[in-house]
Amino acid sequence: MAENNKPEDELAGTEQPFVQHLVELRDRLIRALVAVALVAIVLALYPGPGQLYDILAAPLVAHLPKGATMIATSVISPFMVPLKILLMTAFLIALPVVLYQVWAFVAPGLYSHEKKLVMPLVISSTLLFFVGVAFCYFLVFGQVFSFIQGFAPKSITAAPDIEAYLSFVLSMFLAFGLAFEVPVAVVVLARMGLVTVEKLRDFRGYFIVLAFVIAAIVTPPDVVSQLALAIPMCLLYEVGIWAAQLFIKHTQAPPHA
Repeated sequence: MAENNKPEDELAGTEQPFVQHLVELRDRLIRALVAVALVAIVLALYPGPGQLYDILAAPLVAHLPKGATMIATSVISPFMVPLKILLMTAFLIALPVVLYQVWAFVAPGLYSHEKKLVMPLVISSTLLFFVGVAFCYFLVFGQVFSFIQGFAPKSITAAPDIEAYLSFVLSMFLAFGLAFEVPVAVVVLARMGLVTVEKLRDFRGYFIVLAFVIAAIVTPPDVVSQLALAIPMCLLYEVGIWAAQLFIKHTQAPPHA
């Protein structure tokens, strides 16, 4: 039939009643939550919420003056902050399972060429976000905290609040994680036809300026951290242009007879 362009095998299972779709969605959400809960339980047993916070705080503690420690200004902060980190870590570790449940729910309704586009984007965006977070933790934090402590007057004893530190860390992780998604954004824009690869190449100079402006806004006011964000964004933009050409070539809808 003219109105039915999908191959017969791709339509299998896609005409379920609405209630059955809701039941499947509920089941997959439960599986995702169970995965997060199981990881959280394991992390609670080992290494434990307190140790997870110590790991997260290690880059800052390493640059504090000798004998200085972090403080908690709220009564419940010593309990709530490690708990938040535990849940955040559990979600990140269980993220592949969560994304698989999302993929398994939507995949039956996609064309084969759409599946070729979505799954690589889901995997690559997840990996790039993790790489951005790791880059921030292992490379950027050390430089940032060294710069900040270098400007601290000798008459001041640094004692950062644990909640303020958590807020700072999450904002930095989010900034670098999203910044490393540049190739995915470029591929999606090109694949949807909103821009052409040629336009992306022409926009290269403007993007370099934009990357440095973004880095100046979201990072502390030191040259090292700004360069650490802006330079990878520029390099990843080039990767995105190259990847967009491949995706456009290999994920086009097949011509209909």
